Amino acid sequence: MRFEFEIKTSGNYDLINLTERVQKFIADSKAKSGVATIFAKHTTVGLTLMEWEDGTKRDLVAALEKIAPQQGKYFHEKWNDGNGAAHVKSALFPPSISIPVKDGQLDLGTWQNLVLIDFDVRPRERKIAVILFQ
Repeated sequence: MRFEFEIKTSGNYDLINLTERVQKFIADSKAKSGVATIFAKHTTVGLTLMEWEDGTKRDLVAALEKIAPQQGKYFHEKWNDGNGAAHVKSALFPPSISIPVKDGQLDLGTWQNLVLIDFDVRPRERKIAVILFQ
């Protein structure tokens, strides 16, 4: 079973919690068990599981700025869009993640949330695919 949706992001470390949207798809599918694979069809975003708390979000952004600062020098200049840092950061976060489904729900830990991080420098429309394997 497959489900796709689009979301608008504002770029610049826009963190979007996808947990409820994906969970609704699982519930609507009536699946009781399996694996959900979530895939972001873009090269300047990433997916992760994290605690959805303001301090954690700020800590993640601060750490990523140390690894690949937005104002750093990058060789990615092909399109002159200034998003070399976004490509480096997205290489550290996979474009897909698989989560077990148990009793008709994502089988996440107590504080785990499925989060998309947009590293690009401007707003974008992002396409997300959810594939449910039963």
